[in-house]
Amino acid sequence: MSKKNKDRPGIYTRCLNGIERVGNALPHPITLFAIFALAIVLISALCDLLGVSVTGELVSNGELKETTVSVVSLLTKDGLKYMFTSAVNNFTTYAPLGMVLVAMLGVGVAEQSGLIDTLLKGAIKKTPKFLLTPMVVFLGVMSNIASDAGYVILIPLGAMIFRACGRHPIAGLAAAFAGVSGGFSANLLIGTLDPLLAGITQTATSIIDDSYKVQVMGNYIFLVVSTFLITILGTIITDKVVEPRLGKYNDEGIEGEDISLTTITPEQKKGMRNAGIAALAFVILIVACCIPQNSFFRNDAGELLGATPLIDSIVVLIALLFFIPGVAYGLTVKTFKDNKDVGNALSKAMAGMGSFLALAFVSAQFIKYFEYTKLGTIIALAGAEFFKSMNIGLIPLIIIFILFAAFMNLFMGSASAKWNILAPVFVPMFMLLGYSPELCQLAYRIGDSCTNIITPMMTYYAVIIIFAQRYDKKAGIGTLTATMIPYSVAFLVCWSILFVIWLLLGLPIGIGTSIYYPAV
Repeated sequence: MSKKNKDRPGIYTRCLNGIERVGNALPHPITLFAIFALAIVLISALCDLLGVSVTGELVSNGELKETTVSVVSLLTKDGLKYMFTSAVNNFTTYAPLGMVLVAMLGVGVAEQSGLIDTLLKGAIKKTPKFLLTPMVVFLGVMSNIASDAGYVILIPLGAMIFRACGRHPIAGLAAAFAGVSGGFSANLLIGTLDPLLAGITQTATSIIDDSYKVQVMGNYIFLVVSTFLITILGTIITDKVVEPRLGKYNDEGIEGEDISLTTITPEQKKGMRNAGIAALAFVILIVACCIPQNSFFRNDAGELLGATPLIDSIVVLIALLFFIPGVAYGLTVKTFKDNKDVGNALSKAMAGMGSFLALAFVSAQFIKYFEYTKLGTIIALAGAEFFKSMNIGLIPLIIIFILFAAFMNLFMGSASAKWNILAPVFVPMFMLLGYSPELCQLAYRIGDSCTNIITPMMTYYAVIIIFAQRYDKKAGIGTLTATMIPYSVAFLVCWSILFVIWLLLGLPIGIGTSIYYPAV
């Protein structure tokens, strides 16, 4: 074999490179999402002209009713009025907007003070290199307990950690993204998604059986095991597929990041100690506030986890957990001399968010247009009705439903929005076939998670592109998609196989539930 052929990339690498080239040949992400929004406008008008509609069963006033959903054109008087009058609201209610800006206030102060750099130095020295990737992926999975906070906290930190270790920062970003988003349903703890989806499932269940109680922890056992599966897969894909393809990173220095990893000065050690004391005091204060049964962090049922004020406050708490130690560190090492320096650090943190704000505006319009026109609902209903007409066994049913949920996730990013549409159709169908609502919900969660990392419809996709552009100014949708496809495929295949094996062995999928619906 000639050296030329030996050095030639394999077909798999060439395919990913092709995807990246095609994707990056597209316009700037801001322009691209503007084109997407315009395309929705035109497609909605064409579909409305052609009378496109679909009939399916949706829940109305607690009852399953046959409903016809038609495309709503944006090129009508009402549609044009909507686009102009809702533009500001679409932007200000864009889910990542507040979370990203609030989180970056805290992270920005910690970064400007030098605390993050010093912490990274310490973490790098104490963490064996072979554990770095699994640590990042695992923390990504676990960050889901804080709802979407992992997207704006851990993903950029993953890139910074890898870069500080002399590894490619995009690989670190990808590893964190795979854990946070690809493993969105897996966790060792109950998060905000569990009670949210369980509530939707409960509504769908009442169509068949008003007495059946959907368990919030009905998927817990399987998802605990899934946490380790996602960590292992994410580690293998990062180290064996993604990072080798990315090659060596040409580190030219990033403003605000310290590339010196050789020493930690006595003053920095003192700053870390003071930062640690400040962080510990803050944590103790929050824990103390959580202890009383009537705490403002608890819900009406006295719970701390799930749909509670504590979980709703997690982004603010995380921001403060960065801000307070950051200030303590800065005052100790003299990067902050007074409150004016702290204020300037906050300003610098926001100054770096200009690209995100511009992209957030057009991305918000695109997602809201898709929702307003009913195109996503029509795609989901049409697929659901076709799937319902199939009469097959449990294993084929599960596999097809997982694939269907994964496919639908390419068109509708919100897990709860899709489940609101699909649950009233599939949960009753599973129950009538003798399978529990929790089983149907779990299959949906697997499919929904696996394609989060490759669809621009995922709310934070544009945010991740901005993070990637910090290290590669040419990075775009093509870069991110090509980088994340290996994770998506591996998660979808291996997670589905684990689920099938789990069902064949008859293992419990959660606490207080079974794979079978007892009434049938």
